Amino acid sequence: MLPLLLASASPIRRQLLEAAAIPVEALPARVDEDNIRAALEAEGAHPRDIADTLAEAKARKLAARHPERLVLGCDQVLEFDRRVWSKPETPDQALIQLKTLRGQTHRLLSAAVVYDRAQPVWRHVSRADLTMRQVSDRYLQDYVARNWQQIRHSVGAYQLEAEGVRLFSAIEGDYFTILGLPLLPLLDWLGTRGFIDT
Repeated sequence: MLPLLLASASPIRRQLLEAAAIPVEALPARVDEDNIRAALEAEGAHPRDIADTLAEAKARKLAARHPERLVLGCDQVLEFDRRVWSKPETPDQALIQLKTLRGQTHRLLSAAVVYDRAQPVWRHVSRADLTMRQVSDRYLQDYVARNWQQIRHSVGAYQLEAEGVRLFSAIEGDYFTILGLPLLPLLDWLGTRGFIDT
């Protein structure tokens, strides 16, 4: 059986699958996420639907080129104050974002869509609610300065698997959702399909 084809450049998603002993090959799918997100937001789409649509766009693009493969597309969005937040483009943007989120609860939505024979066969969106501590401006400035190269790839401008865990006082939801992959539901589905032993 061919390895699962992961339509993502995310090293953490690949690491999670490999750690679970899932045969996987990563091949990023280039889609215009900003335009897709903007169009959906203009239509008033729910953040859950935005995450799902972006995950499907990635899976569909790769599945069209590799119809013989089982293809997994993933996406994660951050929902706060009734809008979807994007990855910060500069350290200043990351700092503004973190200052806005501190003391508040925001939601991460992680979507996964699987294509087989160039058709969607499974999808799931999981959520996690995260409450940030009332951390000081100085700590946030130092945090961004120390971690910019890593956090610039994260929608929340933090990495929970690293120093970012210090930013939070409470979390509701599973760890894998926060890292950007609804791993447990995916493993269930791969098991029922016979892709992995159960």
